[in-house]
Amino acid sequence: MTTTPQAVRRASPRTRRAATPPDPARPLLPNTEPVRLLDPTGTPLPARTDYPEPPVEVLRELYRRMVLGRRFDTQATALTKQGRLAVYPSSRGQEACQVGAVLAVRDTDWVFPTYRESMALVARGIDPVEVLTLLRGDWHCGYDPTEVHTAPQCTPLATQCVHAAGLAYGEAYQGRDTVALAFIGDGATSEGDFHEGINFAAVFKAPVVFFVQNNRYAISVPLSRQTAAPSLAYKGVGYGVPSEQVDGNDPVAVLAVLTRAVAHARAGNGPFLVEAHTYRMEAHTNADDASRYRDGAEVDAWRDRDPVARLETYLRARGVLDDAAVAELAEQAEAYAADLRTRMNEQPTVDPMSLFDHVYAEPTPQLIEQREQVRAELAAARDEEGDA
Repeated sequence: MTTTPQAVRRASPRTRRAATPPDPARPLLPNTEPVRLLDPTGTPLPARTDYPEPPVEVLRELYRRMVLGRRFDTQATALTKQGRLAVYPSSRGQEACQVGAVLAVRDTDWVFPTYRESMALVARGIDPVEVLTLLRGDWHCGYDPTEVHTAPQCTPLATQCVHAAGLAYGEAYQGRDTVALAFIGDGATSEGDFHEGINFAAVFKAPVVFFVQNNRYAISVPLSRQTAAPSLAYKGVGYGVPSEQVDGNDPVAVLAVLTRAVAHARAGNGPFLVEAHTYRMEAHTNADDASRYRDGAEVDAWRDRDPVARLETYLRARGVLDDAAVAELAEQAEAYAADLRTRMNEQPTVDPMSLFDHVYAEPTPQLIEQREQVRAELAAARDEEGDA
Protein backbone atom coordinates (compact mmCIF):
# COMPACT_ATOMS: atom_id res chain seq x y z
CA MET A 1 0.00 0.00 0.00
CA THR A 2 1.42 3.37 -1.00
CA THR A 3 1.57 5.92 1.78
CA THR A 4 0.50 9.25 0.31
CA PRO A 5 1.51 12.65 1.72
CA GLN A 6 -2.17 13.25 2.53
CA ALA A 7 -2.24 10.04 4.56
CA VAL A 8 0.85 11.18 6.43
CA ARG A 9 -0.92 14.39 7.39
CA ARG A 10 -4.25 12.75 8.29
CA ALA A 11 -2.50 10.30 10.58
CA SER A 12 -1.34 13.08 12.88
CA PRO A 13 -2.73 12.67 16.41
CA ARG A 14 -5.21 15.46 17.05
CA THR A 15 -5.47 14.92 20.78
CA ARG A 16 -2.38 16.20 22.50
CA ARG A 17 -1.62 17.04 26.08
CA ALA A 18 -1.71 20.79 26.65
CA ALA A 19 1.80 22.07 27.22
CA THR A 20 2.53 24.51 30.03
CA PRO A 21 4.41 27.54 28.73
CA PRO A 22 7.68 28.26 30.52
CA ASP A 23 7.53 30.98 33.15
CA PRO A 24 8.40 34.30 31.41
CA ALA A 25 10.31 35.25 34.56
CA ARG A 26 12.60 32.20 34.40
CA PRO A 27 16.31 32.74 33.86
CA LEU A 28 17.29 33.18 30.22
CA LEU A 29 20.18 30.74 30.38
CA PRO A 30 19.61 27.20 29.13
CA ASN A 31 20.30 24.13 31.23
CA THR A 32 24.03 23.55 31.55
CA GLU A 33 23.62 20.09 29.96
CA PRO A 34 21.36 19.26 27.00
CA VAL A 35 17.93 18.03 28.04
CA ARG A 36 17.74 14.24 27.65
CA LEU A 37 14.85 11.89 28.43
CA LEU A 38 16.28 8.71 26.84
CA ASP A 39 19.87 7.55 27.06
CA PRO A 40 21.64 6.53 23.82
CA THR A 41 20.42 2.92 24.25
CA GLY A 42 16.77 3.98 24.43
CA THR A 43 16.47 3.49 28.19
CA PRO A 44 14.29 6.14 29.88
CA LEU A 45 15.96 8.53 32.29
CA PRO A 46 14.25 9.96 35.39
CA ALA A 47 11.15 11.98 34.51
CA ARG A 48 11.42 15.77 34.49
CA THR A 49 8.72 18.20 35.59
CA ASP A 50 10.01 20.95 33.31
CA TYR A 51 9.80 18.77 30.19
CA PRO A 52 7.14 16.08 30.61
CA GLU A 53 7.19 13.18 28.17
CA PRO A 54 4.73 13.50 25.26
CA PRO A 55 1.83 11.00 25.07
CA VAL A 56 2.83 7.57 23.83
CA GLU A 57 0.53 7.74 20.78
CA VAL A 58 2.34 10.89 19.68
CA LEU A 59 5.69 9.17 20.16
CA ARG A 60 4.55 6.27 18.01
CA GLU A 61 3.52 8.71 15.28
CA LEU A 62 6.90 10.39 15.68
CA TYR A 63 8.60 7.04 15.09
CA ARG A 64 6.43 6.31 12.04
CA ARG A 65 7.32 9.58 10.39
CA MET A 66 11.00 9.20 11.25
CA VAL A 67 11.09 5.81 9.51
CA LEU A 68 9.33 7.21 6.44
CA GLY A 69 11.60 10.24 6.53
CA ARG A 70 14.79 8.18 6.63
CA ARG A 71 13.62 6.09 3.67
CA PHE A 72 12.75 9.26 1.77
CA ASP A 73 16.19 10.67 2.54
CA THR A 74 17.93 7.52 1.30
CA GLN A 75 15.86 7.54 -1.88
CA ALA A 76 16.54 11.22 -2.54
CA THR A 77 20.27 10.59 -2.14
CA ALA A 78 20.04 7.79 -4.70
CA LEU A 79 18.20 10.09 -7.11
CA THR A 80 21.23 12.41 -7.21
CA LYS A 81 23.40 9.49 -8.35
CA GLN A 82 20.88 8.77 -11.10
CA GLY A 83 20.97 12.35 -12.33
CA ARG A 84 17.38 13.03 -11.29
CA LEU A 85 18.39 15.67 -8.75
CA ALA A 86 21.00 18.36 -9.23
CA VAL A 87 21.92 18.31 -5.56
CA TYR A 88 20.57 16.91 -2.30
CA PRO A 89 21.54 17.86 1.27
CA SER A 90 20.91 14.76 3.36
CA SER A 91 19.54 15.03 6.89
CA ARG A 92 20.26 11.43 7.87
CA GLY A 93 21.04 11.34 11.58
CA GLN A 94 18.87 14.39 12.23
CA GLU A 95 15.51 12.59 12.01
CA ALA A 96 14.54 13.43 15.59
CA CYS A 97 15.01 17.14 14.90
CA GLN A 98 13.40 17.12 11.45
CA VAL A 99 10.26 15.25 12.46
CA GLY A 100 10.00 16.29 16.11
CA ALA A 101 9.97 19.94 15.11
CA VAL A 102 7.03 19.70 12.72
CA LEU A 103 5.06 17.56 15.18
CA ALA A 104 5.45 20.31 17.78
CA VAL A 105 3.57 22.87 15.68
CA ARG A 106 0.07 23.00 14.23
CA ASP A 107 -0.77 22.74 10.54
CA THR A 108 -1.83 26.41 10.75
CA ASP A 109 1.56 27.50 12.11
CA TRP A 110 4.25 28.57 9.66
CA VAL A 111 7.51 26.72 9.05
CA PHE A 112 10.60 28.40 7.61
CA PRO A 113 12.98 25.69 6.36
CA THR A 114 16.54 25.71 5.13
CA TYR A 115 17.75 23.67 2.17
CA ARG A 116 18.31 20.69 4.51
CA GLU A 117 14.72 20.38 5.71
CA SER A 118 13.34 18.18 2.91
CA MET A 119 12.62 15.43 5.44
CA ALA A 120 10.78 17.88 7.69
CA LEU A 121 8.60 19.04 4.79
CA VAL A 122 7.72 15.46 3.88
CA ALA A 123 6.89 14.81 7.54
CA ARG A 124 4.65 17.89 7.43
CA GLY A 125 2.64 16.18 4.69
CA ILE A 126 3.95 17.96 1.60
CA ASP A 127 4.16 15.87 -1.57
CA PRO A 128 7.79 14.62 -1.80
CA VAL A 129 7.95 15.36 -5.53
CA GLU A 130 6.94 18.95 -4.83
CA VAL A 131 9.59 19.11 -2.10
CA LEU A 132 12.30 17.94 -4.52
CA THR A 133 11.23 20.23 -7.36
CA LEU A 134 13.62 22.95 -6.18
CA LEU A 135 16.53 20.52 -5.91
CA ARG A 136 15.80 19.14 -9.36
CA GLY A 137 15.96 22.69 -10.72
CA ASP A 138 12.45 22.77 -12.20
CA TRP A 139 11.00 25.68 -10.29
CA HIS A 140 11.66 28.14 -7.48
CA CYS A 141 9.40 26.15 -5.12
CA GLY A 142 7.38 23.07 -5.95
CA TYR A 143 4.57 23.59 -3.43
CA ASP A 144 2.20 26.48 -2.67
CA PRO A 145 3.61 28.06 0.52
CA THR A 146 0.28 29.64 1.50
CA GLU A 147 -1.56 26.35 1.18
CA VAL A 148 0.81 24.38 3.44
CA HIS A 149 1.95 27.30 5.62
CA THR A 150 5.54 26.51 4.74
CA ALA A 151 7.97 29.02 3.24
CA PRO A 152 10.18 27.97 0.31
CA GLN A 153 13.36 26.18 1.32
CA CYS A 154 15.99 28.82 1.93
CA THR A 155 19.49 28.44 0.50
CA PRO A 156 21.07 31.73 1.70
CA LEU A 157 22.08 31.26 5.32
CA ALA A 158 19.81 32.76 8.01
CA THR A 159 17.60 34.94 5.79
CA GLN A 160 14.63 32.81 6.87
CA CYS A 161 15.09 34.14 10.43
CA VAL A 162 14.07 37.62 9.33
CA HIS A 163 11.16 36.24 7.32
CA ALA A 164 9.92 34.20 10.28
CA ALA A 165 10.14 37.15 12.66
CA GLY A 166 8.24 39.40 10.26
CA LEU A 167 5.47 36.91 9.60
CA ALA A 168 5.07 36.07 13.28
CA TYR A 169 4.86 39.75 14.20
CA GLY A 170 2.27 40.34 11.49
CA GLU A 171 0.16 37.39 12.59
CA ALA A 172 0.24 38.52 16.23
CA TYR A 173 -0.59 42.08 15.18
CA GLN A 174 -3.73 40.76 13.50
CA GLY A 175 -4.76 38.86 16.61
CA ARG A 176 -3.94 35.34 15.43
CA ASP A 177 -2.16 32.80 17.64
CA THR A 178 0.13 31.61 14.85
CA VAL A 179 3.66 30.51 15.74
CA ALA A 180 6.55 30.64 13.28
CA LEU A 181 9.17 27.89 13.45
CA ALA A 182 12.52 28.86 11.91
CA PHE A 183 14.96 26.02 11.20
CA ILE A 184 18.60 27.12 11.46
CA GLY A 185 21.93 25.37 11.06
CA ASP A 186 24.85 26.05 13.39
CA GLY A 187 26.64 27.98 10.64
CA ALA A 188 23.67 30.31 10.24
CA THR A 189 24.14 31.63 13.79
CA SER A 190 27.27 33.37 12.52
CA GLU A 191 25.25 35.37 10.01
CA GLY A 192 23.85 38.84 10.60
CA ASP A 193 20.31 37.91 9.59
CA PHE A 194 20.10 35.48 12.49
CA HIS A 195 20.91 38.23 14.98
CA GLU A 196 18.62 40.74 13.30
CA GLY A 197 15.75 38.28 13.25
CA ILE A 198 16.05 37.19 16.87
CA ASN A 199 16.54 40.77 18.09
CA PHE A 200 13.46 42.00 16.21
CA ALA A 201 11.41 39.09 17.51
CA ALA A 202 12.54 39.79 21.09
CA VAL A 203 11.82 43.51 20.96
CA PHE A 204 8.36 43.06 19.44
CA LYS A 205 7.58 39.78 21.25
CA ALA A 206 6.98 38.00 17.98
CA PRO A 207 5.93 34.35 18.49
CA VAL A 208 8.92 32.64 16.86
CA VAL A 209 10.78 29.48 17.82
CA PHE A 210 14.33 29.60 16.47
CA PHE A 211 15.44 25.98 16.20
CA VAL A 212 19.18 25.51 15.73
CA GLN A 213 20.27 22.07 14.56
CA ASN A 214 23.88 22.02 15.64
CA ASN A 215 25.27 19.18 13.51
CA ARG A 216 28.86 20.20 14.30
CA TYR A 217 29.88 21.51 10.88
CA ALA A 218 29.06 24.48 8.65
CA ILE A 219 29.99 22.54 5.52
CA SER A 220 33.65 21.89 6.50
CA VAL A 221 34.03 24.48 9.28
CA PRO A 222 33.83 22.83 12.73
CA LEU A 223 31.85 24.38 15.55
CA SER A 224 35.06 25.35 17.37
CA ARG A 225 35.83 27.81 14.57
CA GLN A 226 32.34 29.34 14.69
CA THR A 227 31.84 30.30 18.32
CA ALA A 228 33.57 30.46 21.71
CA ALA A 229 30.23 30.32 23.56
CA PRO A 230 29.58 27.30 25.82
CA SER A 231 26.57 26.51 23.66
CA LEU A 232 24.82 28.12 20.72
CA ALA A 233 21.76 28.34 22.95
CA TYR A 234 23.59 31.07 24.90
CA LYS A 235 23.21 33.37 21.91
CA GLY A 236 19.65 34.12 23.00
CA VAL A 237 20.71 35.67 26.30
CA GLY A 238 22.02 38.91 24.82
CA TYR A 239 18.66 39.56 23.18
CA GLY A 240 16.55 38.72 26.23
CA VAL A 241 15.34 35.47 24.67
CA PRO A 242 14.96 32.37 26.86
CA SER A 243 16.85 29.41 25.46
CA GLU A 244 17.33 25.70 25.90
CA GLN A 245 19.65 23.01 24.62
CA VAL A 246 18.55 19.45 23.94
CA ASP A 247 20.04 16.15 22.86
CA GLY A 248 19.04 16.29 19.20
CA ASN A 249 19.30 12.51 18.82
CA ASP A 250 16.77 11.91 21.61
CA PRO A 251 13.39 12.10 19.83
CA VAL A 252 11.39 12.21 23.06
CA ALA A 253 13.41 15.10 24.46
CA VAL A 254 13.35 17.04 21.18
CA LEU A 255 9.56 16.86 21.00
CA ALA A 256 9.16 17.71 24.70
CA VAL A 257 11.44 20.76 24.54
CA LEU A 258 9.99 22.09 21.30
CA THR A 259 6.42 21.57 22.52
CA ARG A 260 7.12 23.84 25.48
CA ALA A 261 8.99 26.36 23.33
CA VAL A 262 6.03 26.58 20.95
CA ALA A 263 3.64 26.96 23.91
CA HIS A 264 5.83 29.79 25.26
CA ALA A 265 5.63 31.65 21.95
CA ARG A 266 1.91 31.03 21.45
CA ALA A 267 1.11 32.33 24.93
CA GLY A 268 2.43 35.77 23.97
CA ASN A 269 5.77 35.53 25.76
CA GLY A 270 7.85 36.27 22.69
CA PRO A 271 10.47 34.12 20.94
CA PHE A 272 12.32 31.07 22.22
CA LEU A 273 15.68 29.67 21.08
CA VAL A 274 16.37 25.93 21.08
CA GLU A 275 19.69 24.33 20.20
CA ALA A 276 19.68 20.63 19.33
CA HIS A 277 23.01 18.78 19.55
CA THR A 278 22.99 16.34 16.65
CA TYR A 279 25.15 15.14 13.77
CA ARG A 280 25.01 15.04 9.99
CA MET A 281 25.87 11.45 9.07
CA GLU A 282 26.27 12.09 5.35
CA ALA A 283 28.31 14.75 3.54
CA HIS A 284 27.08 18.34 3.37
CA THR A 285 25.62 17.53 -0.06
CA ASN A 286 26.35 14.93 -2.72
CA ALA A 287 28.96 17.40 -4.07
CA ASP A 288 30.94 17.39 -0.81
CA ASP A 289 33.71 15.05 0.35
CA ALA A 290 33.27 14.94 4.13
CA SER A 291 36.31 12.69 4.60
CA ARG A 292 38.51 15.73 3.96
CA TYR A 293 37.53 17.39 7.23
CA ARG A 294 36.28 14.64 9.60
CA ASP A 295 37.41 11.09 10.28
CA GLY A 296 35.51 7.83 10.27
CA ALA A 297 35.86 7.28 14.01
CA GLU A 298 33.86 10.43 14.68
CA VAL A 299 31.10 9.31 12.33
CA ASP A 300 31.02 5.83 13.88
CA ALA A 301 30.65 7.30 17.36
CA TRP A 302 27.57 9.22 16.29
CA ARG A 303 26.16 6.20 14.45
CA ASP A 304 25.81 4.54 17.84
CA ARG A 305 23.46 7.38 18.84
CA ASP A 306 20.98 6.65 16.03
CA PRO A 307 17.71 8.45 16.88
CA VAL A 308 15.48 5.98 15.01
CA ALA A 309 16.88 2.94 16.82
CA ARG A 310 16.76 4.85 20.10
CA LEU A 311 13.03 5.54 19.86
CA GLU A 312 12.27 2.05 18.51
CA THR A 313 13.95 0.44 21.53
CA TYR A 314 11.95 2.64 23.90
CA LEU A 315 8.60 1.99 22.22
CA ARG A 316 9.25 -1.76 22.18
CA ALA A 317 9.95 -1.62 25.92
CA ARG A 318 6.67 0.27 26.41
CA GLY A 319 4.83 -2.52 24.58
CA VAL A 320 3.43 -0.28 21.82
CA LEU A 321 5.72 -1.55 19.06
CA ASP A 322 6.56 -5.09 18.00
CA ASP A 323 8.18 -6.97 15.11
CA ALA A 324 4.96 -7.04 13.09
CA ALA A 325 4.43 -3.30 13.40
CA VAL A 326 8.05 -2.57 12.50
CA ALA A 327 7.82 -4.84 9.43
CA GLU A 328 4.55 -3.25 8.31
CA LEU A 329 6.01 0.22 8.62
CA ALA A 330 9.13 -0.83 6.68
CA GLU A 331 6.83 -2.09 3.92
CA GLN A 332 4.98 1.22 3.86
CA ALA A 333 8.30 3.06 3.66
CA GLU A 334 9.38 0.95 0.67
CA ALA A 335 6.08 1.64 -1.10
CA TYR A 336 6.53 5.34 -0.38
CA ALA A 337 10.04 5.27 -1.88
CA ALA A 338 8.86 3.29 -4.91
CA ASP A 339 6.13 5.82 -5.61
CA LEU A 340 8.68 8.63 -5.33
CA ARG A 341 11.06 6.87 -7.75
CA THR A 342 8.31 6.31 -10.31
CA ARG A 343 7.16 9.91 -10.28
CA MET A 344 10.67 11.36 -10.24
CA ASN A 345 11.56 9.29 -13.30
CA GLU A 346 8.88 11.08 -15.31
CA GLN A 347 10.50 13.81 -17.35
CA PRO A 348 9.05 17.18 -16.31
CA THR A 349 7.74 19.67 -18.82
CA VAL A 350 9.54 22.95 -18.25
CA ASP A 351 8.76 26.26 -19.93
CA PRO A 352 11.97 28.38 -20.19
CA MET A 353 9.87 31.55 -20.13
CA SER A 354 8.71 30.69 -16.62
CA LEU A 355 12.15 31.86 -15.42
CA PHE A 356 10.79 35.38 -15.50
CA ASP A 357 7.59 34.69 -13.57
CA HIS A 358 7.28 35.83 -9.95
CA VAL A 359 10.63 37.64 -9.89
CA TYR A 360 8.92 40.97 -9.22
CA ALA A 361 5.28 41.90 -8.72
CA GLU A 362 5.76 44.31 -11.62
CA PRO A 363 8.54 43.33 -14.07
CA THR A 364 11.36 45.86 -14.30
CA PRO A 365 12.50 47.20 -17.70
CA GLN A 366 15.67 45.13 -17.43
CA LEU A 367 13.70 41.95 -16.73
CA ILE A 368 11.38 42.63 -19.65
CA GLU A 369 14.38 43.13 -21.92
CA GLN A 370 15.96 39.85 -20.76
CA ARG A 371 12.67 38.04 -21.23
CA GLU A 372 12.33 39.25 -24.80
CA GLN A 373 15.90 38.24 -25.57
CA VAL A 374 15.18 34.69 -24.41
CA ARG A 375 11.90 34.65 -26.32
CA ALA A 376 13.75 35.67 -29.50
CA GLU A 377 16.43 33.02 -28.98
CA LEU A 378 13.81 30.30 -28.52
CA ALA A 379 11.98 31.43 -31.65
CA ALA A 380 15.23 31.38 -33.64
CA ALA A 381 16.00 27.88 -32.39
CA ARG A 382 12.57 26.67 -33.48
CA ASP A 383 13.05 28.22 -36.93
CA GLU A 384 16.41 26.44 -37.32
CA GLU A 385 14.80 23.12 -36.37
CA GLY A 386 12.08 23.73 -38.94
CA ASP A 387 14.61 24.47 -41.68
CA ALA A 388 16.51 21.30 -40.85
